[in-house]
Amino acid sequence: MKTAPHFLSRTRKSLMAAAASLAIAGAIGFGITTTGTMPVLADAVHVQAPQVPSFADLVEQVSPAVVSVRVKSDVQPADDNSFQMFQGPDGLPDNPQLRRFFKQFREFGPQNDHRQHKRRDGKLRPVAQGSGFFISEDGYLVTNNHVVKEGSAYTVVLNDGKELDAKLVGTDPRTDLAVLKVEGEGRKFTYVQFADDAKVRVGDWVVAVGNPFGLGGTVTAGIVSARGRDIGAGPYDDFIQIDAPVNRGNSGGPTFNLSGQVVGINTAIFSPSGGSVGIAFDIPASTAKGVVEDLIKNGSVSRGWLGVEIQPVTKDIAESLGLPDAKGALVASTQDDSPAKAAGIVPGDVITQVAGKDVPSTKELARMIAAYSPGKSVDVTIWHDGESKQVSVDLGKMPSQAKLASNDQQSAPQSETSGSLADLGLTVTQSDDGHGLVVADVDPDSAAADRGIRAGDVITAVNSEEVNGTADVKQAMEDAAKAGRKSVLVQITRNDSNRFVALPIDKG
Repeated sequence: MKTAPHFLSRTRKSLMAAAASLAIAGAIGFGITTTGTMPVLADAVHVQAPQVPSFADLVEQVSPAVVSVRVKSDVQPADDNSFQMFQGPDGLPDNPQLRRFFKQFREFGPQNDHRQHKRRDGKLRPVAQGSGFFISEDGYLVTNNHVVKEGSAYTVVLNDGKELDAKLVGTDPRTDLAVLKVEGEGRKFTYVQFADDAKVRVGDWVVAVGNPFGLGGTVTAGIVSARGRDIGAGPYDDFIQIDAPVNRGNSGGPTFNLSGQVVGINTAIFSPSGGSVGIAFDIPASTAKGVVEDLIKNGSVSRGWLGVEIQPVTKDIAESLGLPDAKGALVASTQDDSPAKAAGIVPGDVITQVAGKDVPSTKELARMIAAYSPGKSVDVTIWHDGESKQVSVDLGKMPSQAKLASNDQQSAPQSETSGSLADLGLTVTQSDDGHGLVVADVDPDSAAADRGIRAGDVITAVNSEEVNGTADVKQAMEDAAKAGRKSVLVQITRNDSNRFVALPIDKG
């Protein structure tokens, strides 16, 4: 059968149109030209950026030494105490914004209510969980005191998930440290060592490993934010501040330098919400090392005790005492039967040196004395009655609870017993027991008001001389003026606690 010419023509045209369409579609779909050349492909994105350090090798080495600590007891606290929340000390710097922030945190943040009740069934229940780390191959490990303090049974969970029972070796509440011992049945544990934290600098990288919120081994990284932080947690505050995220459950966990050494132990966070906001505090390795050694050896820590209540020396106080520099620790009171009182140290003295070493601050004095063993005799240099003198003090053993200083005073002849001390901005009256002058009113525009003196305070001494009437105060002011001083040192008693305030002699 013959094909009609017009049909062949139409078919030929249709095939040519289809071929052209395929060529165009191919060019669009595959990015090629219709000229028969090779495909042209765009380069993949590649950025030449500085390489940040990886912590993977470090984490791989130290993780087996870090454990989770589970605590059980038949005493059930009202809440989880697995982390200390830093709620702001009374001794905060004079910064209104900082104080307001802490006030808001106390009001709206999580509350640490440690009320307890005994479980009726007598069974052990979980009461806390935290972190810890091995410091020896035979199973000694470090954690926080506040993690274990309610416990009667302890379980350590290794990074491979194995659970082992542990016993409590000892605790030290003053530094919030505790030591546990795991019996590994001949097993040798991976352990880490303490670093020389004196070499730690602000800005150094650090890595925290722990058990936040009970999740198990977790790693976070950051830098050292500050050194020597005083957060009002205790007499030996000297914390390292870091910004590596730590949360509840990280307590007792280690913070490492890039050499895999422990520079600090996570113990507290500053947070209005209960979670990390980038401010955490570590017990320095230098503090922990000595405490841990004592706990392993003796089960407790024995510290030297001086028996004084002290306060910082301000420029005004130094000037009022004729002290060349605003350094040292001003003795506000001495406790009865204390080594300080036996050595003749009295309120108003300034402790400037211990064993020939300068005392730069009250915190440093506490640490210096605590470093000695009870019974040790040390030479203490004091500023007394306008001159430096040295006394020998036989240190005692720090009591479990501080004793209140005795405020007993001897009666003194009285002249004028009440009235106005206008030059100081005060109105006073004789105290009921005849010792000292009770502040009845304070001029709000006076230096006394600026320095925190308020109605109800009792003035017991001025420039270390007892006062029982306004005439005694005025005489002390005249003596100070004759000595060329611009202020007087006023000893104040409030709520059975002593402190000193320097007031200018001229009208405030």
